[in-house]
Amino acid sequence: MKTTPEGDAVVDAVRALTPEIRAASAEIEASRSLPVSIVEAIKRAGAIRMTMPREWGGPELDPLTQIRVIEALSYADGSVGWCAMINSDGGYFTAYLDPRVGRDMYRDLDAPTGGSLLFTGRAEPVDGGYRINGRWPFVSGCKHCDWLIFSCNVIEHGAPRMANGLPERRFCFVPAAETEVLDTWYTTGLRGSGSHDVALKDAFVPAERTYRFPSPPRRKGALYVYPLMFAYNLPGVTLGIARAAIDSFIEIAPRKQVTMSMLTGKPVMLRDEGYAQTAIARAEALVGSARDYVFARLEEIWQTLLAGDQPTPRQRALYRLAIAHAHAVCIEAIEGLFKSYGGGAVYASSPFDRCLRDLLTINQHTMNSLKIYETAGRVLLGFELRDPML
Repeated sequence: MKTTPEGDAVVDAVRALTPEIRAASAEIEASRSLPVSIVEAIKRAGAIRMTMPREWGGPELDPLTQIRVIEALSYADGSVGWCAMINSDGGYFTAYLDPRVGRDMYRDLDAPTGGSLLFTGRAEPVDGGYRINGRWPFVSGCKHCDWLIFSCNVIEHGAPRMANGLPERRFCFVPAAETEVLDTWYTTGLRGSGSHDVALKDAFVPAERTYRFPSPPRRKGALYVYPLMFAYNLPGVTLGIARAAIDSFIEIAPRKQVTMSMLTGKPVMLRDEGYAQTAIARAEALVGSARDYVFARLEEIWQTLLAGDQPTPRQRALYRLAIAHAHAVCIEAIEGLFKSYGGGAVYASSPFDRCLRDLLTINQHTMNSLKIYETAGRVLLGFELRDPML
């Protein structure tokens, strides 16, 4: 994997935030949102602007470097990494707008972006744009975002408007300040991501701040020509959380007493137990190999895009498998450490409690759906790819 000085600088900057982020860990969990100080810190480090195009003065970081950035932030706190992963999508989605419109919207390249792609809203055509109504769940970081993107079904004269034989769907950009955040985010994990529901009622969105989905990008560059690239840095969250759990276990094991020796009366430390040694070895192998597989498959896709081609169905299937596999084995690894640690792992003060809850919550995301294996398996066995979101 090749790196660049610009990309390495962002990775180093976010890694340096680890002590500050961990000092805010309790506040992040209790408030179910990121403190303003943490949001500003990750902005200064360059995480939010990492997908912004060079023509605007952004770094336009390659997807492998983006994973490293998200991984470093997730190592400090899963919710921080998750929000950075989502809220840095402005560079991707503005690629489908008129460049002048997008640049005017994002005069500040560090403006966080959120949204929902579940198409639960409705957009009714009116003069100059659309009237938007709806309620969207899972809008991560909505309380600190500048822009929110809402997916809508276009309804005209009371019926779906058709485009190319299919119901028309649109992505609509709305200033976050004009939306209603509903306090719904009471969850198992990723509590600090603040992924509340957001509602709009009769909101007007100018036509130039919308685009039909799917449609070709209006910006050149390998980073923007594949429409699902915005979701491809998700494994960084999982891998960062898992690595944090592994390092915590290694740090704690020499200091944690688990029993007293019946023969000598001396304390037995966690690191002395065979089951702990096995658990940490398995965790290292599982997480390390999963990370290598993610990077290898994504590198293939990135080289294909750099060559001016679109990823093949096989490449797409293998990368989605890599994402789902990485998450499954990271959960397996951390469950092993959790069990080995003993009863103390269940306390909220345990680092393994937060790590496991966050991973289990990410496991429910559509990118980790159980259908991934079936769909990818069909592709590998020669069936036609029928899922455009694979």
